Amino acid sequence: MIDYWPWWAGAAGLALVTINYTVTTDRSLGVSSAWDRVLHWRSERRVERINARVTDDRVLVEALAAATAEQFGGRPPAPAPRHAAPADPQALGLDTSPTADTNNPFANLLPAPLVSQAALLLSIFVGGWIAAVTAGRFHLRLDMGDGFRQIVTDKPIHMVATLFVGGILVGFGTRLAGGCSSGHGLSGCGRLQPVSLLATAVFFGTAVVVSFLLWKVF
Repeated sequence: MIDYWPWWAGAAGLALVTINYTVTTDRSLGVSSAWDRVLHWRSERRVERINARVTDDRVLVEALAAATAEQFGGRPPAPAPRHAAPADPQALGLDTSPTADTNNPFANLLPAPLVSQAALLLSIFVGGWIAAVTAGRFHLRLDMGDGFRQIVTDKPIHMVATLFVGGILVGFGTRLAGGCSSGHGLSGCGRLQPVSLLATAVFFGTAVVVSFLLWKVF
């Protein structure tokens, strides 16, 4: 029998991970979004390079001046001097918390750096490996364990089809809801976001029903 952490220790650990990630990156924790961005790292790097040019205040002012002149005619006004007083971030409705980038008030509106998303996924893998090794339970295997065998491989073929369709629905639902159980359940619920509270209730409510059907009905 596997000895698990007590529930309160697991909750404290998840809370510390979520808080640390939010404070470090000034973004919400989300595993599904991180996985999606890492899988499409080439396009994400192109977007990051474009954002880096656009969020430079001098380049942004010059681009806005040129676009204004093109639309309304006339000579574009000269860019504001570098020593001029910047616009008030609070008046623009931007984040003014200590974790926000004071040199670029628009930085918190951009996605988290791609390297931080890759580091998050790598940390999950390394953390799980360290936990298994220190507990003496690490070993390579080619199956999903006894529980999976009892539910799927020892059952009729329709169970495999059911889980396959279920996996597709999970991916579709994650994109439709704008996040998974980590993004909504940990970050969103921790900040009392109504959308996250509703999404998490649907996640776990559906999981309870499906688990009952798998173990008691099928």
